[in-house]
Amino acid sequence: MPQLPAPDYPPEVRARLEADAAEIISRYPGARSALLPLLHLVQSEEGHVTRTGMAFCARQLGLTTAEVNAVATFYTMYRRKPSGDYQVGVCTNTLCAVMGGDAIFETLQEHLAVGNDETTEDGKVTLEHIECNAACDFAPVVMVNWEFFDNQTPESAVRLVDDLRAGREVEPTRGAPLCTFKETARILAGFPDQREGAVAASGGAGPASLVGLRYAKGENPHPRVVHPRPVSTRQQEEAAPRTPGEQPPAGHPSSHDAPQETSASDPAHPAGPTAEEGE
Repeated sequence: MPQLPAPDYPPEVRARLEADAAEIISRYPGARSALLPLLHLVQSEEGHVTRTGMAFCARQLGLTTAEVNAVATFYTMYRRKPSGDYQVGVCTNTLCAVMGGDAIFETLQEHLAVGNDETTEDGKVTLEHIECNAACDFAPVVMVNWEFFDNQTPESAVRLVDDLRAGREVEPTRGAPLCTFKETARILAGFPDQREGAVAASGGAGPASLVGLRYAKGENPHPRVVHPRPVSTRQQEEAAPRTPGEQPPAGHPSSHDAPQETSASDPAHPAGPTAEEGE
C-alpha cells in the first residue's frame, strides 16, 4: 500500500528547526549544498532521519523527497531507524580485524545480545561494525558517537559498553568529551559545542600519527626498532672512497642479488623483444 504523507513536526519544533535550517543554508552559495548538515539537524531532533525529517529538508531546499532520500540512504552516518544514545562502532576492516577487531565485535554481540545495527533493550547502545575508522595506527579501534577509543581488547570493550549503559562517565582516548548521539548530530550539523572546555579538549592527532611528521622534520622521537643489517666486506669495498677514474670492484649489479640472466649480467642473453610486433 502507498504510504501516507509524512506527518509534520509540531508547530514549535518546526519553527525552531526552520530557524536553524535558515542559518545552515545561509553558509552556502547554493542551497542544495546544505542538505548534508540539514540531515544531521533533523537527526539531532529524533535520533534518526525520519520521513518527517526528510520532508522537512526537501521543503527547505526546494528538492523532492526522493532526492533527499537518495542522499540519506547513501551515507551510513544517517540512521534510518531508532537507535541508542551511544553509537558503538567496531572497526572490522583489515588491520583492525587482524589486531582483534573481529573478536571485539563478536564479544560485544554476545555480551549485549544484539546483532549488527541493533540496539539494546534499554535504548542505550547501538552496535555496528564499521569498515574503517581511519585510525590504523591505534588498531583495534572502537568509536562511540564518532569519538575514538584506541587499542581496545574484548575485555576493555565490554567494560566500555557496561559503563555507557550504567551512566558512568566515559572518556575517549583522545578527542572531545563524549556526548549523546543527538548532541553529536547537532555538532555535525555545524553548531558549536556549547559544553565548557569541550572544544579545547578535542586536541590534535595522537602521538602515533605524528611520528612520520617528526621524522620528516628531522626529529628522532623514538629509537630504531629494526636495526640495520651487518655490512659485508664487499659492501664496504664498494662504498669505500676512490680516486678519480678508479673503478669499483667487480661484482653483481646488486650486492644482495644472485646473478640474473639479463642483459646487464649475461651479455649472451640480451633482454628485449625477439620478434616484431604482431608476429
